[in-house]
Amino acid sequence: MTEALPIDGESLSLDQFLAVTRHGCPVSLAPEARERVAASRRIVERAVAAGRPIYGVTTGFGSLSETTIRPDQARELQLSLIRSHASGAGKPLAPDLVRGLLLLRLNSLARGHSGVRPELLERLIDFLNLQLVPFVPEQGSVGASGDLAPLAHLGLTLVGEGSFLGDRGERREASAVLTQHGVGPFAFAEKEGVALVNGTSLMASYLGHSVADARDLLAAAEVAAALSFDALQGETDALDDRLGELKGMPEQRAEALTLRRLLAGSTSSGHRTRYAGQDAYTLRCLPQVLAAVRLSIDFAAGISQRELNAVSDNPVVFEGDQFISGGNFHGQHLALALDTLALGVQYLAGFSERRTARLVNPALNRGLPAFLAPTPGLSSGFMIPQYLAAALVNENQTLVHPASATSLPTSADQEDFVSMGPWAGAKLNRVLGNTRTIVAIEWIVAAQALELRRPARGGAGSEAALRALRERVAPWSTDRSPAEDIERTAAGIADGSLIARVRGEVPF
Repeated sequence: MTEALPIDGESLSLDQFLAVTRHGCPVSLAPEARERVAASRRIVERAVAAGRPIYGVTTGFGSLSETTIRPDQARELQLSLIRSHASGAGKPLAPDLVRGLLLLRLNSLARGHSGVRPELLERLIDFLNLQLVPFVPEQGSVGASGDLAPLAHLGLTLVGEGSFLGDRGERREASAVLTQHGVGPFAFAEKEGVALVNGTSLMASYLGHSVADARDLLAAAEVAAALSFDALQGETDALDDRLGELKGMPEQRAEALTLRRLLAGSTSSGHRTRYAGQDAYTLRCLPQVLAAVRLSIDFAAGISQRELNAVSDNPVVFEGDQFISGGNFHGQHLALALDTLALGVQYLAGFSERRTARLVNPALNRGLPAFLAPTPGLSSGFMIPQYLAAALVNENQTLVHPASATSLPTSADQEDFVSMGPWAGAKLNRVLGNTRTIVAIEWIVAAQALELRRPARGGAGSEAALRALRERVAPWSTDRSPAEDIERTAAGIADGSLIARVRGEVPF
């Protein structure tokens, strides 16, 4: 059995986050975190006993914060908050995103600045370790005052209301699922409802998963680009390290090095001994454009790592029985990172589609058959896969309009500028999926083109990529539906198996 990961609120890494959310690594509460949580809980209990006015504990919420709540209603207030705020709509979030919600709330509460009981953290741990996935609708959060609606739907399942997702994606009544696992309904104490929902957990979950997916997608795009570079007989002078050195861009130098490794030993591409014009930008400017993608990923990763261990509650509890109200629940920085990453991924998509278009165009593909068809005219070859790539690029072009550029006020204008980060995350998810398909199409088309160049050989990485592809996609000898080929290749990019196969032969 895998050893449980101690959650302490301070040291969660992205790799650990993914190990829990995608690979089921169990978790536990670190002893030092338990002590901090218990200490902050005592501060809340003293404040409630003294009748102090504390936002969300002895007052209402949002624009109702001037309404005082009697001490005997303080616990009812927390349950009422969860029920009223569970107002999401749309399809359910994917299980890994929901497990991210659970883990991020757990880690934030473990910092000991939220005033909750250790029992609440233990219940979140139970859900993670029992692989229980609450039904959380995708729509409903504006990314400020916390991801209120999504986290409230999570909170419903804690009290035995709402529903969980079954193994086949079906909804199951929460009370029945808890009974099946011998878990009783949780009773919220003072401050615990607001501490649960006042968090950036959905935006942060989107961002952590998207950073990992974008890194994998960049690697796949590098391999597909190398295949196209060989198939289109590219000029490798554009990958000279001295260009990157003069530009002062270490990311450009890193991308050029990756491409040189993948193209090493090629007899199809290389240095030209006589002038034949310059390559198109989608070959010649690969290091520069892929460097921009890398920059967007690095920017998003930096924000993600900080947010994994952030306290996003309100009010925040400090020693000396202090309750400080602020805006740590606001997701503007996360929305910016999500929107920026979407732009970077779209660069991959647009660049990839243009190379695919060049590969199938007899006016541009340097002597290859039209659409790489076995018998042009009688067969259409890869004409329509390029249509699909173009359609998905166009979809991406509309999706990358920044969600964070437009705010709509909520809560009677008390919350008058919000981040819209959850929509930025949902859009990014779709952009990532579209771009996987676009890169898969380039991989398939460029591999076919490279085979048509025989006896010339591609570089070590290109040939490894061709072999990896042929394990799941047969060569194109007569027209057939390419849909399943594209789907299998995109799945191999998503699960990392295609890249792992290439890296097993050519580390890059």
